[in-house]
Amino acid sequence: MPTLFQGSAVALVTPFNNGKVDTAAIERLVERQLAGGTAAIVACGTTGELTTMDAQERELTVRTVLKAVNGRVPVIAGTGTNCTQNVIDTAKRYEDLGCAAQLVVTPYYNKTSTEGLYAHFMAVAEQTKLPIVIYNVPSRTAMDIPPEVLNRLADTGRFVALKESSYNMPFVMEKIRVLHSRMVVYSGNDDMVVPMMAVGALGVISVVANVLPEAITKMTQCYLNGDHAAALSQQLTLLPLVFALFAEVNPIPCKAALEMMGLCSGEVRLPLVPIGEDNRGKLRAALPDAGITLI
Repeated sequence: MPTLFQGSAVALVTPFNNGKVDTAAIERLVERQLAGGTAAIVACGTTGELTTMDAQERELTVRTVLKAVNGRVPVIAGTGTNCTQNVIDTAKRYEDLGCAAQLVVTPYYNKTSTEGLYAHFMAVAEQTKLPIVIYNVPSRTAMDIPPEVLNRLADTGRFVALKESSYNMPFVMEKIRVLHSRMVVYSGNDDMVVPMMAVGALGVISVVANVLPEAITKMTQCYLNGDHAAALSQQLTLLPLVFALFAEVNPIPCKAALEMMGLCSGEVRLPLVPIGEDNRGKLRAALPDAGITLI
């Protein structure tokens, strides 16, 4: 099974300016990520607010990221939603753009059965061309894809990776055991990168990398290079920043941090709202402690 990347991938925010996608800011953010050693970029994931963008805006964002990356690292496009046909239609728009893979979340709100999960992902696999990264995030979807479904999906060869954001480590370990290297696993939680790598993950798809790409790259590379003590030290050092960046619903604090750093607007779209003043103050205090210069 080919490996999309090892180390740190960023779940890139989508900058907005006066209600429109800010393509110039996307280009700046991409260059900063590449300079920081980021190994792959996810465009239009959950952090990218894809659910509040229309199809044209999502395609513009993906195209802008691809152009800015210019082949230097893999670009993974978020296509997932809770309507299977919409996932398929979105993926088809991206098939000839140069994406390395698509990120497909488990369906949310209209919770399905175990068999429905399998049918959802198989429909995407059978009707689209891009390799598929399964995204499991129970805290947002109220669905936790079980090992038996992953086992069935892995046999098809269409699923290249699992982004795992569950905190149920025994259940996660059973998934990794059942997969038996047929899918690469990545952590989806910035506070669990080293624990996940300890049980077999090859890196992380990170929110915090938006703010500190070098630090997340260093942590994952230390672990991959066998310096587990250094990786753990970095993980523990980053925890206060991680907590500050998740004090409110992602990507609200992350965008606020990027605005404080002068990198893009902190603008979010409803139903998200700007960060509260109390958490803004805590975030502003946490960023310099992590070595970040504010404007």
